[in-house]
Order: sequence, then C-alpha cells, then structure tokens
Amino acid sequence: MLKLLSNKYFKFSIAAIIYILVVIWIGNYWLLLGLGIIFDIYITEKVNWTFWKKRHQKNSALIEWLDALIFAVIAVTLINIFLFQNYRIPTGSMEKSLLIGDHLFVSKVAYGPRMPNTPIAFPFTQNTMPIFKGKSWSDLVHWPYKRLAGFGKVKNGDPVVFNFPAGDTVVLEEQATSYYEIIRRTAREMISSDALAGTKTGTWENYLDRARKEIRNRFNIVYRPVDRRDNYVKRCIGIPGDTILIDDGVVYVNGKKFPEPRYQQTTYVVQTNGTSINPKAFERLGISRSDYQYFVGSTYIMPLTKENVEKLKGFSNVLSVQPVISRKGEYAPHIFPYKPSLKWNEDNFGPLWIPYKGATVNIDTSNIAFYERIIDVYEDNDLKIEGADIYINGQKATTYTFKMDYYWMMGDNRHNSADSRFWGFVPEDHIVGKPKFIWLSIDKEKSGLRKIRWERFFMKAR
Repeated sequence: MLKLLSNKYFKFSIAAIIYILVVIWIGNYWLLLGLGIIFDIYITEKVNWTFWKKRHQKNSALIEWLDALIFAVIAVTLINIFLFQNYRIPTGSMEKSLLIGDHLFVSKVAYGPRMPNTPIAFPFTQNTMPIFKGKSWSDLVHWPYKRLAGFGKVKNGDPVVFNFPAGDTVVLEEQATSYYEIIRRTAREMISSDALAGTKTGTWENYLDRARKEIRNRFNIVYRPVDRRDNYVKRCIGIPGDTILIDDGVVYVNGKKFPEPRYQQTTYVVQTNGTSINPKAFERLGISRSDYQYFVGSTYIMPLTKENVEKLKGFSNVLSVQPVISRKGEYAPHIFPYKPSLKWNEDNFGPLWIPYKGATVNIDTSNIAFYERIIDVYEDNDLKIEGADIYINGQKATTYTFKMDYYWMMGDNRHNSADSRFWGFVPEDHIVGKPKFIWLSIDKEKSGLRKIRWERFFMKAR
C-alpha cells in the first residue's frame, strides 16, 4: 500500500481526477489544459513550477518557510473562494441573534460560490490594504458574474452574508454611511438652508446635482466592484417574487405574518418610578452598556427582545415598557425608494414586490423609482428619464425584463439596522454565503478571559 501511495502515476491520477471534477464544477473546459501542468509536476518534471526552491535537493530553512507560506496563502485563498470564510460581526444590526464580536463560519457552497470579479488582489483583504490603506485589488482583470452549483438556494428566514449593494461608490471619510444617502442628506440640508434664506430654487434633481459636486469636491470618492464591497449579514425576509409589507413594525410576506426570530429586537422606552435600574440586572438580561441610553427622570431607551420586555415589566420599579413605532403616513426621507408621496418609514412600509429573473414589468414615472438602481447599476444599462419618458440604452421603454433574482434583507435589531428598508433590493450576484456556526465570540466590553463568550462556541447561526 505504501508503495502504491508513493507511486508517481498514482499521485498523478488522484490529482488529475480531483482537477477534472473541479473543472466540471467551474464549467470552463479551457482549464483542462492545466492537466499538462499537473502531468509535468508529477511525471515528466521538465519545469520547476516551485522556482523559489531547488528540486531533489536540501533547501535552507528560510526557503522551506517561504515554500510553506506560499502554499498556505494559495490554499487558504482557494478555500475562501470556493468553500468557506470567516466573518466577524462588526455592528449590532443582528443582535441578539448574532452579537458584536461573533466570528462566523460562512459556507460558500450553501448557495454556490461565486467566481471572483477581481481575481488579482492582495490575499485576505476585502477592499483595503493593511497599513498602507490603499485599494487591495487590481482592475487589470475583471471577470463577469458566475456562480457555481451549490447545495441550495436562499430561503425566507436564512441569515445571509452579502456584499453591500449601495457600496459601489464610497466616501472614504464616511464609510459607515452610503454615498447615496450622503448625497440625499446634503441635498436636504441645502434645501433647508435655502428655504431659511428665502433663496430656494430648482427641483430636487437640481439639488442632488449640487450635492454630488460638493461631496466630490470635499471628500475622497472611490469605486468598488461587487466582490470588493463591504460584507453585511442580515436575515432574508423576502425571496424573488415575494411581496413585502411592514405594518406598525410587523412584517408580512405574501399577506402572512413573517415568523419573528426568537431574539428579534425592537426599540422600547422603559419608564421607572424615579429610581434607576441596577446595571447588574441589565447584565443578567444580556443587555450591554452600549445598548441603552439613560435620561434624567429615570427613562431608558433600548432595544429589547419580547422575552426581556416581559422580564422588565416584572421589575418593581418599572412603570411601563412601550415600543417606539413610527406613525403611519409619517414620511422618512432616508427610506427606500425615497418618494414623499408613498409616506413610508421603517415601521410602515410597502407593499413592495421583489423582482425575479425573467419577470417583465411595465415601467413609467410612477414606479421607476423602485427599479431605477436595478436597471441602471445592478444590470448595467444606460437609463435616462426625460420628463414622462424613460429611455434604456437609448431606446424609449415602457417595459423592463429583469436579468437577475433579487432579495429583501433585514436585521433582527429592527431599529438599529441599515438594511433593505434603507437601500432596497439585494441582487443575486451580491450573495456571498450562509453563516453556519459561531467559532469564536469576543465581548469588547469585558477584559481578560471574561472577554471570551465560551457558551457561544460552535453555536449554530440562526
């Protein structure tokens, strides 16, 4: 058996079979030419493919370390592309389902791995070089979107890691906020300023143009391809073809109430009888110091699960626990699709239909706001709106057929989550993978070994 395992033809056969299966999975049969390289590595040995070291001779310790490092970088890079990668939760948008400091094992094969759009990049970086802070990828090679076969499809209720859809254009000095929201916010500020001065002139589009010029003059703006946009994790609420409705904070999908995750949170006002709540009591409930705000008069504002709401109501010094819900008909200008006539907000939204690949819709100025970014950015068309007319790639259009599936993602921490309510649909080519379990969890508010949340190790991501 040992003799067979050391036989070069046996080794070549195993490597060739694995390589052929990978080529079939990828679907690019030009890659079969690589069998010649594998044959040379194992059989003919005409070319030293590991040119940094000598073959069949003893190498220095430095060369051996270099060889091991190169192998590790290549292996981990391929694993990250095709199998799985680590993702650390940076914000509280999914609390208490997933906590800040959780490190997730994210499966790429759950929905099928994507071939990278920008294959030439510095290893183990998303978009920014360490230390030097420049961009970490090269634009010399750009591959089109291609997803390999996976074990399943995105389902309602799945936690999903995806690239930030509004992250194509980024203000480096304010990366936590979408460039497009910065533009809209600046335009609103300009309108308010001009209105106070009595000099308000022009349309909303005029102010948006002014805002774009100001932001580009004041800040550093960069563009990022799909696979280099920041990674987000949210829960899939709607899949292609679903209709979403949010009524007083309650989510409905296709007319049915969406099952609430056990640890879903909503913001509440907690009123006491004038005394404060012991911080140790909050700690027992899993409410961290960064979760709540305390105001004079013994009023607290904090996100709470329904379980914690009931427990707080049982405190002897708590008079009331009331949810903070936006009123119906109260327009929120930062909510997709940013149309005052709809009067939508975080808690009262829709109904909104989610597009699917191959579906055709009628388009006009009354509904183009829903699909404008899909047509123009995600599906790479030249979209122009002139008065009541819509032009796509220079042709007047009254209908549009979608080229991709789309999804609706929301955070479980409903009032502390920048999600689809703020920037709209998530295209299929932005889907990265599915979190499977937590392999490490660090609590930044504690010190020493207490920082490690041992109880969360290998907990399933729900």
